[in-house]
Amino acid sequence: MFELKKAVSALLMPLPAALVLLAIGAALLLLGRRQRLGRLLVAAAAAILVIFSNSLVSTALLGPLEARYPAVPEFSAGAGPGRLAGCRYVVVLGGGNSDSPGLPASSLLSSFALGRLVEGCRILRELPGARLIVTGPGRHGHPTHAARLAAAAESLGVPASRIDMIGTARDTEDESHAVAALAHGARVALVTSAWHMPRAAHLFRKAGADFVPCPADFLGLEPLSPRMALVWGPECLERSTFAVHEWLGLLWLRLRGA
Repeated sequence: MFELKKAVSALLMPLPAALVLLAIGAALLLLGRRQRLGRLLVAAAAAILVIFSNSLVSTALLGPLEARYPAVPEFSAGAGPGRLAGCRYVVVLGGGNSDSPGLPASSLLSSFALGRLVEGCRILRELPGARLIVTGPGRHGHPTHAARLAAAAESLGVPASRIDMIGTARDTEDESHAVAALAHGARVALVTSAWHMPRAAHLFRKAGADFVPCPADFLGLEPLSPRMALVWGPECLERSTFAVHEWLGLLWLRLRGA
């Protein structure tokens, strides 16, 4: 069931969906069958790529997700951790990595995994009694993503003795239950990408965790402007993909009655 969910989710993302429509449409045109449908599918594929590669569209999709929870501001000298007081754990949710040999741990992390980890380490410095929890599975025969995050955290100055790893949780729902079980009711500072935070917060709340949302890795908070409608690029398609994935995830939770 998990693999099926991941496969369906992947196919619904803008680029894979466009490629599938393009392949079917091109096949129909080449075979000389149902030419009108073939042209329609090719046009739909092109439209998906054009729309979701646009800066205005990607920012509009990400903005409402990222604006839902405020970032943790800079800590003032002597002011204490503020709303994070009482957090006994700082949880950094996984975000993917490569397994290229010879690279330092921080260079193996995806850009958003690194953004999450840096924010988690920043918060952890203000909570001397707290522990760092990192999550994420790995590919067969390779270290888990949690282990990669832990190694990167150590390179950033976090002692290994303060790090707990959850390397078996496959998705955010699994992570929420694993963290709730590990924390035993203690308050945690939950760190993940701002665009992922609404879904993560929903799942952690449902799992019964006591947490403070600490969004990181903001991508779409730039104010909308007409000039964005004239900007296209692969980075915009990537941002749209993150947003579509999260909106579909929230829809799935609603359909499940969660």
